[in-house]
Amino acid sequence: MTELSVPAEIDPTASLVRSVRRIAQSIDVRSREISRLTGLTLPQLLVLQSIRALGEVSTTTISRDVSMSAPTVVAVLDRLEAKGLIVRYRSATDRRVVHARLTEAGLAALKDAPGLMGADALARWSALPAERQRTMAGAMSVIADLMAGTAR
Repeated sequence: MTELSVPAEIDPTASLVRSVRRIAQSIDVRSREISRLTGLTLPQLLVLQSIRALGEVSTTTISRDVSMSAPTVVAVLDRLEAKGLIVRYRSATDRRVVHARLTEAGLAALKDAPGLMGADALARWSALPAERQRTMAGAMSVIADLMAGTAR
């Protein structure tokens, strides 16, 4: 039997690709819901959450935290700043470094923002045993690294 004729249910690569595609579709649907509810895109919400979690941080640090390229993060920060949700300023010690921090409006936007996962999905995830959550999260990290070409 050739690789092309292996049924998907026994071809782990085909199964993986289908699963990743389903995840991508679910993320796209959730992203549209979040945008409709908040006026923020999913990347904007991720960047706001990163700034809240990390404090006053550089673009490079945000980029690493949210797994987005630095130019993408700069574009997101431009939009967030235009909405009054963040402010940016140059570092006092190194003028090449630009920091971002949340404004009161940014904090309020995060307080009112829905979760990244829908409530039903989050409830189902939370119901899984902690060890299974860790195993699944670790496996997804490995898959992400493999697909991004960063696996070690």
